[in-house]
Amino acid sequence: MEFYVLSGKTFKKVLIAGIFLVSALIWHSFQAKVTPAYFSVDEEKAREIHMVTGEFSTRTPDGKEIEVYRFDPGTIYVNKGEKVHLKILGINGDEHPFFIEGTGIQGTVKKGQETVVPLKFEEKGVYRLICITHHDKNSNGPMIAYIIVQ
Repeated sequence: MEFYVLSGKTFKKVLIAGIFLVSALIWHSFQAKVTPAYFSVDEEKAREIHMVTGEFSTRTPDGKEIEVYRFDPGTIYVNKGEKVHLKILGINGDEHPFFIEGTGIQGTVKKGQETVVPLKFEEKGVYRLICITHHDKNSNGPMIAYIIVQ
């Protein structure tokens, strides 16, 4: 039986090559299972619904400026099980972090950018799209849109 003895430099090179190979295999196996959220593997076409962020402002008779931020349209209708891409364009306000009540969906709409929110509801009902920054009248809101699932 023969044994091979590696010098210190050769051993380090073999060890580094082995670690690199194992890391590459782990990375590759992980990548094969990843599917980006926006690009679906099924061929079913999603309906697009477009929404914008808007602002209304005015002055009261005593000169005080008041403003409110809104989603427009304020109500959208989707069918149960329907695949929808809600595309929200940021017009007014620097950014609007949001969540959809009763779901794990959250994101941020930024001024001058379009945020795409993939939706597919399995339960009928009314879901509120709520801006975290403008959630009530004290924060220039409420900035809420209603998603009615039929």
